[in-house]
Amino acid sequence: MELFELTAHELSDMLKDKKVSSTEITKSVIDRIEKVEGKIESYITTTPDVALETAKIVDNKIAKGENIAPLEGIPMAIKDNMCTKDIRTTCASKMLENFVPPYDAFVTKKIKEINAPILGKLNMDEFAMGSSTENSYFKKTKNPYNTNKVPGGSSGGSAACVGADLAIYSLGSDTGGSIRQPASFCGVVGLKPTYGLVSRFGLVAFASSLDQIGPLTKDVTDSAMVLNVIAGHDSMDSTSINVPKEDYTKALVNDVKGMKIGIPNDYIGEGINEEVKNAILKSVEIYKSLGAEVEFFNMTASKYALPAYYIISSAEASSNLARYDGIKYGYRTENYENLIDLYNKTRSEGFGKEVKRRIMLGTYALSSGYYDAYYKKAQQVRTVIKNDFDAAFEKYDFILTPTAPTTAFNIGSKTTDPLQMYLEDICTVSINIASVPAISIPCGFDNEGMPIGMQLIGKAFSESTLLRAAYTFEQNTDVHKTRPQL
Repeated sequence: MELFELTAHELSDMLKDKKVSSTEITKSVIDRIEKVEGKIESYITTTPDVALETAKIVDNKIAKGENIAPLEGIPMAIKDNMCTKDIRTTCASKMLENFVPPYDAFVTKKIKEINAPILGKLNMDEFAMGSSTENSYFKKTKNPYNTNKVPGGSSGGSAACVGADLAIYSLGSDTGGSIRQPASFCGVVGLKPTYGLVSRFGLVAFASSLDQIGPLTKDVTDSAMVLNVIAGHDSMDSTSINVPKEDYTKALVNDVKGMKIGIPNDYIGEGINEEVKNAILKSVEIYKSLGAEVEFFNMTASKYALPAYYIISSAEASSNLARYDGIKYGYRTENYENLIDLYNKTRSEGFGKEVKRRIMLGTYALSSGYYDAYYKKAQQVRTVIKNDFDAAFEKYDFILTPTAPTTAFNIGSKTTDPLQMYLEDICTVSINIASVPAISIPCGFDNEGMPIGMQLIGKAFSESTLLRAAYTFEQNTDVHKTRPQL
């Protein structure tokens, strides 16, 4: 196998045993990017020189006999809505096309502290609004299993680059499924941590009460290792929660005997593709054979999750994106007559269609006379959904569902119908609403050879339980070993 095909933990072991250098690993991935990136288009900005410079630092440490951290020297990439000092951060928008942050996001600092070579910034739906990465101002990312299909979104670049071996691992952000759904489409592992476990400082806000940063990796072990690096309290983020530091790699135990799994009937019923449903039910049987107890149950409030999510997220987007007015920073229109004209033209020219659609929806929901009918009611529904999950976790160790109702669809097939696109989030949005963690892992393929993802959902701060359950499934199947041929 080529170096770029290996997992982060395999490469980390090779580095420690001095079987390979960080420079060799990094060059292997950079060469891969040069050959394959044109087919996938997962990067907005590449930084090979920055990556090689960091790799050299790690190699010097090893040469001096110094110990290195578990992911030190392993090249990775970052979604383009996380601030990277002196590296362009665009949010895939014309509005921030030339924005170069003067500081690092919390997660970027953590990545730099372990000397992980940063290969570049990854494509996404503009301001993280979308489920297909077709809303980027710059390019449309392709699915590594079939380049005629979407990689999912909004972290499509983050999932596709790992699926295509254009980075060993990546960071994405998840507002309503934006790590998990593209992970499902691209056959990789995507973890959305508990809200507040990973700091949002330096993450360009879409919907502040829902956004969360997490890893996209080739396997579950890598996911635990990356979470070890990025989790932690941050005084710069008022929503960051100070909980005891865990070593998530200790959860990687091949055993689910006695674990209780809940399967919500609502998530495998109408609207779920038959092949996806069959793959999920087959996975349930695997868990049963490994000694887990399985029970089907009803989550009555889940049918309200999608409308509640789009009202809450759009309202928060309307508020958060008000700062892009052509005055403070970012794009400014060239010709304007007065201040109001400057605002109008800058925002009309700087934002894409989907961003404008959600700003308008959010502004309407927050406006006088409609606030109680829409935004307040959505927040009340949020509480009901959270209570549903709390009740379920009194009985079950984790909940198992499909990650997405379908496999990856053709590029352009849903762009004219926003409602069809929004339905892609039906299995994932309730997790963000309830602020709980979830992980998507590969569990099969459809008849076109496209990956199917299974979602495991846990109570707040139960990442260790999810990682154990995901790891056990992975160790007893070989789905994750089937890689795309590019």
